Amino acid sequence: MPRVRSAEFFPRLVSAAAETFIAQGFQRTQMQDVADRLGVAKGTVYGYVESKSALLAAAVRYADDVEPLPELAELPVPTPVAGEVATLVADRLRGEVTELRLVKALAGPRRVPVAEELTEIVIDLYRRLARHRVSIKLVDRCAPELPDLGEVWFGVGRAGQVAVLTDYLTRRAASRALRLPGPAPVVARTILETCVLWAVHLHWDPARVDPDDRELPPPEVVAATLAGLLTHGLVSTKGQGDG
Repeated sequence: MPRVRSAEFFPRLVSAAAETFIAQGFQRTQMQDVADRLGVAKGTVYGYVESKSALLAAAVRYADDVEPLPELAELPVPTPVAGEVATLVADRLRGEVTELRLVKALAGPRRVPVAEELTEIVIDLYRRLARHRVSIKLVDRCAPELPDLGEVWFGVGRAGQVAVLTDYLTRRAASRALRLPGPAPVVARTILETCVLWAVHLHWDPARVDPDDRELPPPEVVAATLAGLLTHGLVSTKGQGDG
């Protein structure tokens, strides 16, 4: 008898899978764990995804609502071929990187005061990280267990962004528009990791910020605060007019 599928169930499955993989990693997670989280039989899960690898691929692809969900006729999600999830992550990284305000700032001469430019860069970086919050947390958790995914995430992803930020900081410091309190790679890593902390990781921190308030501040408040803090610490008043 063919399985009856529900359009409402698949998003719940993706969310439950993402949270389970984040909590337990790829190797420890079993299909039964996800079924238990949803209160359904394991066979129900197999009606929507062919395997645990397919479940991970679905969580990476759909958990942030960046891509439209598949039609019921396209289910179950097939088991990905070797390297397919890593390719998905690499393609998504490339798509975001090309549109970064940071990359555009490096493409030509500076046309706005550096304080404004750096503020825009930090806010843009935070917003893009927040947009992919679940998949970033998911990939960061599972990448050490999956070599091809790890190579993309820790190489092209995190190291690549630090390299671009380092290039930007080095150029602006050379023109005396910015003052760096230490080596450019250290400053770049600090900027990136601070944005990742607030855009991604704190959303899974049980302590959050205020023990009496389990909710984080609104995203626009966080983004503006980070931009103000980082800009104030780096902008040289003597170099505001330098290109």
